Amino acid sequence: MNSKRPPICLSIAGLDPSGGAGIIADVRTFSAFGCFPTAVSSSLTFQNTTGVFGAAHQTAETIRGQLEPVLRDYYISALKTGMLPTTDAIEETAIAINEFELSNLVVDPVVRSTSGADLIDDAALRILVEKLFPLSILVTPNLSEAARIARMTISTDADIEAAARLIQAMGAANVLIKGGHLFDDSQTTADRKARDFLFVGPSLTILEADFIETTATHGTGCTLSAAIAANLALGKGLIEAVEISKGFVTEAIRTAPNIGHGASPINIENY
Repeated sequence: MNSKRPPICLSIAGLDPSGGAGIIADVRTFSAFGCFPTAVSSSLTFQNTTGVFGAAHQTAETIRGQLEPVLRDYYISALKTGMLPTTDAIEETAIAINEFELSNLVVDPVVRSTSGADLIDDAALRILVEKLFPLSILVTPNLSEAARIARMTISTDADIEAAARLIQAMGAANVLIKGGHLFDDSQTTADRKARDFLFVGPSLTILEADFIETTATHGTGCTLSAAIAANLALGKGLIEAVEISKGFVTEAIRTAPNIGHGASPINIENY
């Protein structure tokens, strides 16, 4: 019998019943790295690989009701937030993080689904920035999320840095902007790299991986942020945690099972 206790990770995010994103993807990712998974649902979404068709958002009371028993029972080594669609959900999450003095918070500012559905309004996004960014160890927007948060157009590497600095000024100590689809028009497909831009304080690290031409992208952002949280829980430093997680997601995209009629989930278990 293995007597070693695994680190415990927590996801506070939406439920994707098709399994490719949200808390199901997060739980699968935590487990893939040997962490014990816990999860709180902020919203019951109605979706599959082709789109999001609606959602039943959880009340602050319901979120608190899920969170409190877990936080009173377990020591949480790291956590991530994903879809927090309402002001009440965000504020209740921030209250719990402060009350239980949780650390290693990775904020995935989910504002739009892979299929293009808006998942949070501007008022809630402002509260997310105000309440959760200052509590985080890392904020992980993709290009469109970073553009919306920073209120600017992003089309160059310089724009990415400007957006990241604005997000840091909003309270985020460290920012990972996922720029995998930003290319120079002169590049051939073979030359393209999936590049992510990690800003740790004033420093910038650019992480590159093979760009994989595919529609199997369902849940990539959820999986990346959960993997980073898991690696932080395992004691990795922030830069190393991001590097390991990027490699994990790249392989998960490369070996995706290609299921469903839309954007396939990725291969989190790396079969």
